[in-house]
Amino acid sequence: MDDLLIIQRLKKAMKDTLEDISAAMLSGNVDSMEKYKYMLGQAHAYRLILQEISNLLNHKEQKDEQGNVIDIGTKKDGKSETH
Repeated sequence: MDDLLIIQRLKKAMKDTLEDISAAMLSGNVDSMEKYKYMLGQAHAYRLILQEISNLLNHKEQKDEQGNVIDIGTKKDGKSETH
């Protein structure tokens, strides 16, 4: 199975679980402060992992992109200076 497909499925499963946790917290299905803190920790962990996955994928995409670098000069006192 393609690595990116696995990552996309994992991300979807994690987002679904995060939505379930959020819905349970918002609907009042939390019966103790300990359970609330536990669910809040879970939600935070899922968001952190999803962000890290996105950061890693963006870094990979930036490495894969190849393009030309164009020097457009630097600005000094609002005027463009070319080399």
